[in-house]
Amino acid sequence: WYQAIHDRRFKMDLITAILMAVGLSAACGFRVFVPMFVISLAAHGGHLSLGSGFDWMGSDLAMVVFGLATALEIGAYYLPWLDNMLDTVATPAAVIAGSVAAASCVSGQNEVLGWVASAITGGGIAGGVQMLTVATRVTSLATTGGAANPVVSTVEATASTVMSVLAIVLPLIIILFVFGFGYLVYRIVNRRRNKRQAAQVIATPVEPPTTV
Repeated sequence: WYQAIHDRRFKMDLITAILMAVGLSAACGFRVFVPMFVISLAAHGGHLSLGSGFDWMGSDLAMVVFGLATALEIGAYYLPWLDNMLDTVATPAAVIAGSVAAASCVSGQNEVLGWVASAITGGGIAGGVQMLTVATRVTSLATTGGAANPVVSTVEATASTVMSVLAIVLPLIIILFVFGFGYLVYRIVNRRRNKRQAAQVIATPVEPPTTV
């Protein structure tokens, strides 16, 4: 009986840790340092138990460094044209940050699974979200000349902050995000495919009917 309860609790803790890792990884796709700063604050305040080897993230030094990096990152995205230049660096950085965020949550339950999740789930989700934000910013630059980029930056920073907090406080809600994000990606891919097919139809010359 005790073993059954222990196994059930372990499974629930593992599922919660995985959902938390997914949420924090996705948040890294919007902003690299915001989730790291939230993790540091939560760990420092005793609200988050980090995996083996990640205790340094809850230290005073890490909290200060992540806080300064977060402020600089958010501020830099409000500078015209600099935000698009930062995307070239932010994309690989988001993959690394997502991997670290995922491993810090899941490795406490299973060290091997934690690093597998960091490489596949963490880095993959963070990279996918980051690519979506890059596409959004490029579209904003092409359609508004960059005038709407501050609005996009505000939405991204807010999404990263809210998602990071919810991933730690209410990790089960991340399931809704996974389905929502998957549906959004499907809509974007489907819309681009339809536009490409429509462009090919327009570009295809129509042969005049042959007369006998």
